[in-house]
Amino acid sequence: MRSVSPTPRLALVTVLLGVAALVLPMAVVLAAVVVVIALTAWDARAARSAPVVRRTVPSTVARGSTVTLTVASDVRRGRVALRQPAPPGLVVTPDAEARRGRLEADLTGVLRGRHVLDPVAVRTYGTLGLARRDHEVGDRSELCVVPDLPAAYRLARARREGRLERTEGRMTGALGLGTELESVREWSPDDDIRQVNWSATARLGRPMSNQYRVDQDRDLICLLDTGRLMSAPIGGLTRLDIALDALTAVAVIADDVGDRVGAVAFGTGVTRRVAPRRKGAKAVVQALFDLQPGEGDSDYDVAFRSVSTKRSLVMLFTDLMDGTAAESLSTAVPVLARRHAVVVATTLDDELESYVTRPPRSPSDVYAASLAVELRSEREKVVLQLRASGALVVQAVPSRLGAHCARAYLNLKKMARV
Repeated sequence: MRSVSPTPRLALVTVLLGVAALVLPMAVVLAAVVVVIALTAWDARAARSAPVVRRTVPSTVARGSTVTLTVASDVRRGRVALRQPAPPGLVVTPDAEARRGRLEADLTGVLRGRHVLDPVAVRTYGTLGLARRDHEVGDRSELCVVPDLPAAYRLARARREGRLERTEGRMTGALGLGTELESVREWSPDDDIRQVNWSATARLGRPMSNQYRVDQDRDLICLLDTGRLMSAPIGGLTRLDIALDALTAVAVIADDVGDRVGAVAFGTGVTRRVAPRRKGAKAVVQALFDLQPGEGDSDYDVAFRSVSTKRSLVMLFTDLMDGTAAESLSTAVPVLARRHAVVVATTLDDELESYVTRPPRSPSDVYAASLAVELRSEREKVVLQLRASGALVVQAVPSRLGAHCARAYLNLKKMARV
């Protein structure tokens, strides 16, 4: 694109010539017009060459995170303006022209997936500032917006610092024989009575507990539902976006504790598959980050049949709001739970829950509250069926789903269920 256009300076000169025509002889004005036209043509010729532009931007950005976009040209200050167009899903701030031959802006990933960053829009000015030309410089480049990796790394750091497992709703169950004694420490109120080291307690005169080393090299398989129900919006995100954030958090923590992690994405059939591997979080994120919800109902039987027969922790990220769709899940889970530890993770809708808890102020609020109670009742019925089938059900609001899934995973490892 090399379109020529006048500048505000040329418009001002034109206005001045019009005013001069009222007081000066017409011959003088016409001569001045010819001179201005010639100078404008010469200025347009001077602005015809596009400068060399260098653009620096990462190829990957986490959704909701901001990176620095830098564009620099080889033209001196005042003769070039730079602007970076942003496609839907990306936000460039500020989006105005930079007139110093260098553009530094913040680029934020808003929508997860693959986006194409257009060439840099360059506007060159002539020496006199009477004409300008517009250019597109550089190539189109792909930028990938992945799930919320910073939040996943924060959870992994919290686990290493011992802050992640200190939470309400502690799971109980047999510690299992697969764990190894790591150390003896002071007893804490959250410890199971079977962790108490009675010999050390009698010798030191205060309660002491055994600290067990969590087994490593276990398989974690994340099943991601991409059916039509996962397109439902919650707070500007889809349920699939929220599920992918939680899945990413669990995968990063699995890397951190030394387990193998893999994934299967499914809708009406299996669409993506990543075999379990050590340090597999990166491969899982790269394989799943650009998935979008489908239009059909999810086939849980097909997804469960894709899981290997080796005992693993299978964590399913799905939606439980539709009772009819959840019935097929309830019938499929018992078969899977015979061989594997199964966790079903689902998102709670903050707005829906608020209708149940806040006092109604209008008849429409009463209707909305009754509908919310009915939907919650159907969901709880499905949850009870899944728990009776041997699955652990994790329910949380979007901002807490990743942390709750991570705690469920670590607690199952602690109890040697994996």
